[in-house]
Parts: sequence; structure tokens; C-alpha cells
Amino acid sequence: MSAAFFITGTDTEIGKTHVAVQLIRQWQAEGKRVLAMKPVASGCELLADGSWWNDDVARLTAATGQSDLELMNPYRFLPPVSPHIAASEAGVDIRLDVIVDHYQQLAACADVVVVEAAGGWMAPLSDRLFMADMAKALQLPVILVVGMRLGCINHALLTARAVLDAGLPLAGWVANRVVPQQQAYEQNLETLQRHMPAPLLLEVPHLAGEPN
Repeated sequence: MSAAFFITGTDTEIGKTHVAVQLIRQWQAEGKRVLAMKPVASGCELLADGSWWNDDVARLTAATGQSDLELMNPYRFLPPVSPHIAASEAGVDIRLDVIVDHYQQLAACADVVVVEAAGGWMAPLSDRLFMADMAKALQLPVILVVGMRLGCINHALLTARAVLDAGLPLAGWVANRVVPQQQAYEQNLETLQRHMPAPLLLEVPHLAGEPN
């Protein structure tokens, strides 16, 4: 049976894809066959040949070598807005059963599957569904990416509590330095390590020019 993790974050644009790629490379170095899934992606581009391009999807597939984009990214939208708005404008109903089916197909071919959310834990998928509902439908342990910046302690602890309240295990968290020189970084990190109900899995340094 393959292992799998649902990667969420304390906000949007705090490095979920960057962290996912780091984790993929780490597991690959251990000899594991790793596949990725980005069930919902907004902010796509329509290329001249009619194909779709999304930066997150491109970076994940570059890391894993996947070629079946329909399987790993069943829902994609052009405008860079919240998925529920993009889906509504496109007349698309994001269905959890479709996402679960695609995940199960990937899991059958991998040692580890990394499922990357869009936005944060409560980012809406429709008027009635949220990203948390996707995680619950998949029944996966969660890895929380914490964008290390002012306010991150509150955001991280609230999200961790919401994950546990949803009945899902919090496998761990990642400290991603999204700003180059966060004031009192070490003190913030130490506070999070004391209060987060899960281990620190990875500390990702800030790299100038490295996309999140």
C-alpha cells in the first residue's frame, strides 16, 4: 500500500508547491516512486497549441516525471481567482468523487502520492465544499506548510486545530521562510515547535529568486 499526504498551507502563496517539490526529492532519494496530484488549479494559461499550462502543475510534473496531466490535475481554470469563483464562471461542478478516483489510480502506481491543495485549509471549492472536504474525502494525513512571516503563529495553530477537528492526522509541518529576514525568526520557530501538535518535518530556507 502506498503512502500519501495532503499538503495544505496557512495561506495562499506561502510555498506549498516549493515544499512539495522538496519532499518529493527527499522521498525519491530514498528510492521511492513518487507521484503528485494537484486536483484543482486556477490561474492557468491556454497555450497556442491548445494545451493548458499552470506553474504549480508544471513544477510538480517536472519533479515526478508524470505525463498524464488529466489524471493528476482534473480541474483547471484560467482566471487566477479562488477555485469556487473560477469553477462557477466556467460552469463546472468540482466533484470529490472524481478527485478520489484520480487519486486512487495514482496511488496504485506509486510508493508515495503527494496531493497539493489550492489555497489554505478552508479555501472554497463551491458554495458548499471547501478544501478541507477534499482532504476528508481522500482520508489522508496532512502536512501543513507554514509561511514564516508576521502572523504565522496564529495562522499555523488555527489551521492545525482545524485539521485535527476534521478528524484527520497532522503528519507534520514545514517552516518555509517566505520572507528573507523575518524579525525574531528563531523565536517564532521555537514557539511553533512547542505548540504545534505535530513534528517539524523540514525547515526550508529563503532562496532569492526561488518561486514559492
